[in-house]
Amino acid sequence: MSKAIIIGGGVIGLFSAYYLHQSGWEVEVLDKGDFTDNCSYGNAGYISPSHFVPLAAPGMVGQGIKWMFNNKSPFYIKPSLNPDLISWGLKFARSCTQKHVDRSAGGLRDIAVLSSELYHQFERDSGIDFCLEDRGVLVLFKTEGLAEHERHLVEKATNLGLDAEYLDAAQTRALQPDVELDILGSVLYRCDSHIYPNMLMKGLIKHLENLGVKLHRNAEVTGIHREGDKISGVAAGGNEYTGDTYLIAGGSWSPAIANLAGLNIPLMPGKGYSFMVHQPVKKMTIPAILAEARVAVTPMNGSLRFGGTMELRKINREVSMNRVEGIVEAIPKYFPEFKLPVPDPKDVWFGFRPVSPDGLPYIGLSKKYKNLGIATGHAMIGLTLATATGKLMAEAFNGDKPSMDTGIFAVERFD
Repeated sequence: MSKAIIIGGGVIGLFSAYYLHQSGWEVEVLDKGDFTDNCSYGNAGYISPSHFVPLAAPGMVGQGIKWMFNNKSPFYIKPSLNPDLISWGLKFARSCTQKHVDRSAGGLRDIAVLSSELYHQFERDSGIDFCLEDRGVLVLFKTEGLAEHERHLVEKATNLGLDAEYLDAAQTRALQPDVELDILGSVLYRCDSHIYPNMLMKGLIKHLENLGVKLHRNAEVTGIHREGDKISGVAAGGNEYTGDTYLIAGGSWSPAIANLAGLNIPLMPGKGYSFMVHQPVKKMTIPAILAEARVAVTPMNGSLRFGGTMELRKINREVSMNRVEGIVEAIPKYFPEFKLPVPDPKDVWFGFRPVSPDGLPYIGLSKKYKNLGIATGHAMIGLTLATATGKLMAEAFNGDKPSMDTGIFAVERFD
């Protein structure tokens, strides 16, 4: 039996472990923590084929510059002379073209649709209840500018074969009759689903351990051993781990891990924040994205999760309450009844999304090492793409025909 060592215990690493185990591999997963503190827990919980536009899109550079001067804005890049950030920024700017968006749309659709199908299959096969609901996602907007933008996106989504509909304010209110809405209109992406990430992660960890997958806690990787064009072992947590193949799926920590093997993976951590409101006064049934504010609102197991922001800077443990206040202040502009207090800092979750310069993940095998794979850089759609990424990595290690063309996700595309 072949053995795989996976570095990273987030949702990408764990689903890679699941599909490798399914295909007959012995699998061990190394996590720098205890598998309970990563970006997979506090996100909006969307499984979204509607997210076919990468972060690197026309207008993002100019918009980002404007937002830099607003400490409550949804997108922020901390100015720095860090050469990694400068290099990333130049690549990001070059990627913000319509050609890149058009080239990426089909691949992002394909991998997200595949992932959605695999989530439903995983729910049936595993028996894990992680609150998977196929209610779609509403994109709510208040301005004519966003209305026009969303009309174009609906047209593109429909041309890509996705189920999406442009709705006026009255049609939107009919879908959420118990919630007061102050909006101009919305788009309903029926192709989308949502889950409760906390339940998924806890259930997935237990399921993998029951299957015999070894999960090593507090095993931060400190060294990667190489012999010619192969990885021969990994030093982590004071122990040595060896296998036939190795996978780097360390999220925002992946560049530092890859650097131990002499590889360069352009990536920046994008900090996001979220908080839960338990027993909300008004019940929502359909998740919503507040378009102008870039805030996500998701019903989860009787509660509501509010989340947003993309703060690009070095990994840190600071909670920027200005960003959290920006989320809180945006909510009643769309939901007048939702006048929420600013949560206590201890109740604010934050995590680091791994953001590539072109907004596309890295999925595949390294050209430098025959037995090394990379699965990271998923930015805001890591949960969405987790099952498909895991399956694609298992197929790559097995030498099987991939379930889809992964060319746009090539690991060395910036070399």
